[in-house]
Amino acid sequence: MREKLTALTDRTLNTKKVDFPFLLITLILVAFGLIMVFSASYYYSISVNGTPFYYLIRDGIWICVGLVAMVIGMNIDYRFYKKVAVLGIIACIGLLVLVLLIGTERNGAQRWLAVGPVTFMPGEWTKLGIILFISWFLGEKPGRARSLALGILPVLAITAACAFLIIRQPNLSTAITVCGIAVALMLVAGMRWIYVWVTVAAGGIGLLFILFFMKDSFWYSRMTNFINPFEDMFGEGYQVAQSLLALGSGGLTGAGLGNSVQKSLYLPEPQNDFILAIIGEELGYIGILALLAVYCLFIWRGMHIAINASDRFGMLMASGVVIMVAIQLILNVAVVTASMPATGINLPFISYGGNGILMFLFAAGVLLNISARSKKDALEDLENLKDLEEI
Repeated sequence: MREKLTALTDRTLNTKKVDFPFLLITLILVAFGLIMVFSASYYYSISVNGTPFYYLIRDGIWICVGLVAMVIGMNIDYRFYKKVAVLGIIACIGLLVLVLLIGTERNGAQRWLAVGPVTFMPGEWTKLGIILFISWFLGEKPGRARSLALGILPVLAITAACAFLIIRQPNLSTAITVCGIAVALMLVAGMRWIYVWVTVAAGGIGLLFILFFMKDSFWYSRMTNFINPFEDMFGEGYQVAQSLLALGSGGLTGAGLGNSVQKSLYLPEPQNDFILAIIGEELGYIGILALLAVYCLFIWRGMHIAINASDRFGMLMASGVVIMVAIQLILNVAVVTASMPATGINLPFISYGGNGILMFLFAAGVLLNISARSKKDALEDLENLKDLEEI
């Protein structure tokens, strides 16, 4: 008992209610994102809205709403989400069906549900829905993660249903993210690697089918244009080509904050998915490395919270949120650098977009709650052990 008491004492030393390093890292990312949204959108905002401050103001409002959501996430006991896990994933699937029926269409995609002046993207929130469901489903009975029939196939079926509905919008990047979260979270829960290789093989067969038998399809065009975007520079490859020009002209140290050329109506909507290209042009390779370092700190601290969670459910939820941020970061960097097919995926906490900001900040709040509850539970366990030792 004395050894356990010592371990708990070490764990709760210097305990604080809020994980300040994680909170600080999150706020740094959000503040940097606000600055870069203003810089990236400056000329586009003037062209479309007649003022350079349109996206700055809207992004600032969404950040304020997101911070409120983060505070709410911090103050709701994360174990409450066990009760709504099934209802949450059913709601996500229902909204994904609804968006295909009555959703708002923009640029050939039907991803939004309009609620007055505000648009809601069910695909974004499905990421959290799948994290919540898998954390509950595989957290309640750990053996499920190693059972094909009782654990893996049910999770894959629900994930496939969500991914299929998202692809129909079409929104390949979000579908990839949802599938990536599900597979990675099942691995964390204890799934055997053999199932991962089977999934990868199945995906590879699907890609080969598109490449060889669907050459006139939308998906074939999207999958091949990234190889040489300059070949179709004024067509499918235009956005990626402009992104590469921005990154190349930025060099090592960049042109300076606010001095991007590509944001001057060359790169379409630069404040959105390709904001990293503007960061690279204005702040250079060093600026991008610094940003990636902050993301690495976020991931490291998030995994620290997951490892120290009080229970399996909290560990899986925290891991899921970190995995979600990591996957979106990797995919965004890959798209901007022409390392994978161009598809709309935002840079977490940085890109303009109310749904993304709101969802990521709420998720950060949930992580902070998991951390706080873990410390509180550790303190309670410590007090109980001290009482038992006195007896």
